[in-house]
Amino acid sequence: MAEPDDETTRSARRFQPGQDLYGISIDELQQIAAVLKEEITRIEREIASRDSTKAAAEALFKNG
Repeated sequence: MAEPDDETTRSARRFQPGQDLYGISIDELQQIAAVLKEEITRIEREIASRDSTKAAAEALFKNG
């Protein structure tokens, strides 16, 4: 896949879930999907980090 141009990248960053997809090109849709996948991965990492912190705190207070 070719490198996205700046406009395509900006379009992906402006995308809102539920937005009408009709007027968006295939290239833009692919870029939007990539950005959303990256964001999902980032969110999942944050959830895992918080779960780990929560478990450690619960263990500390349970034993203490």
